[in-house]
Amino acid sequence: MGHADQNKKAGNGEPNSNAAVQPEGATRCSDQSSDVKVKTVTCSLTGMAPLFTPIKIGGLQLSHRIIMAPLTRCRASPNNVPNTKLSGEYYAQRTTKGGLIVSEATNINPQSVGHFCAPGIWTPEQVDAWKGIVSAIHAKGGFIFLQLWHVGRGSHSAYQPDGRPPVGPSPIAIKGQTSLPDGTEAPFEVPRELTVEEIAALLDDYRKATNNAFLAGFDGVEVHGANGYLIDQFLHDGSNQRTDKYGGSIENRARLLFEVVEAVQKVWIDAAGAGTPKAANVALRLSPFGKYQDMSDTHEAELYGYVIPNLNRFNLAYLHVVEPRVSAGPDAIAVVNNLGKTFSGPLISAGGYRPDDANQTVMDGCKSNPPRAVAVAFGRLFISNPDLPLRIFLRTDLHNYDRSTFYTHEAVGYTDQPFLKDGEIADHIKELREAQPDNEKLQAAIDGEIQMLKVQV
Repeated sequence: MGHADQNKKAGNGEPNSNAAVQPEGATRCSDQSSDVKVKTVTCSLTGMAPLFTPIKIGGLQLSHRIIMAPLTRCRASPNNVPNTKLSGEYYAQRTTKGGLIVSEATNINPQSVGHFCAPGIWTPEQVDAWKGIVSAIHAKGGFIFLQLWHVGRGSHSAYQPDGRPPVGPSPIAIKGQTSLPDGTEAPFEVPRELTVEEIAALLDDYRKATNNAFLAGFDGVEVHGANGYLIDQFLHDGSNQRTDKYGGSIENRARLLFEVVEAVQKVWIDAAGAGTPKAANVALRLSPFGKYQDMSDTHEAELYGYVIPNLNRFNLAYLHVVEPRVSAGPDAIAVVNNLGKTFSGPLISAGGYRPDDANQTVMDGCKSNPPRAVAVAFGRLFISNPDLPLRIFLRTDLHNYDRSTFYTHEAVGYTDQPFLKDGEIADHIKELREAQPDNEKLQAAIDGEIQMLKVQV
């Protein structure tokens, strides 16, 4: 995601009724594919809500469809080394058996840094720090993808190792100000245009970061192509006015995206072993119609109408789409939904979801023609509700988050968020059983589901 506070719509702490169960005879969305890639989705009958049906993405079988979105929290060291103890606890708190976490956006090289104390993946020290975090997640039966990140023109010379201006596709600055390492703010700088030779070196840095992610034990990698960062900057003609092979036409502006995905995928497959389940675990995040960091394009629908279908040749584990719920109107949302139908693999949808509309999104995917495998990423609600999947299953109130702690460097607001107590869990289980006493499938599933979703702290 890049930032925990980017999307403005979120749960407001109110109860979410009908989140965990559907009426008797409701439609269930379930993956019936035996292949590594999900190609078909079928519907069956169950009392479980769509979010709590399994889904296969890449080589992973997920037990539910509540994904933890990538959230920048700025808890690494000033030299971008993750805090193994603190961040290991944070991620482990939010791990469920068979659940998927996408890591906070992680810098691929020194040039890519644009936020103080954001983690990196280019040095052995960073790799070793990540190993401990990944191990904490695996110890609880969860999975984690590393998000590969380059902020491009979103950086500042204060972050650059050579003190030069940040890089971008063209010398066009973001409007507004950015935070500097010393805590002050300054206007975004006019970036210097990357040369073709520098782009070739950039691809090598993506390759190295991917291999380092594998060495750190991550289950997969997600390329960050969204939210106004470098790849997104190349995609859009509002920030890309190049006249070489990386600019001009839609095909040229999409070139870097495809080259990065291809480079990352090749390294990951070589590391995992071609044909193994883990080799399938390369994904991408996009944000069609997103306006964050001055993104704009004169033909946005045509841009993604070209990009998304052409991703199918990579057989990605999933496509992670940030819905333009705030930055664009209903027409744009309709276009994005239609574009999603041109992608043949699983979709993860993000954008300030609440449990009720998340369930509906999964169900809509099941009922679409052809059916689509859909999961939903939750961001800020995971910050203030570390046991979010359990809370959604039990239909409990959700805690509000505190924006003032999003980007601090302390445990406060990070690892001190409240969990449901055993007595509360028991009371909610009783209510859940009494709501549908004749639903035998639901009654039989509750105990197993609770054990899977309950985070041991």
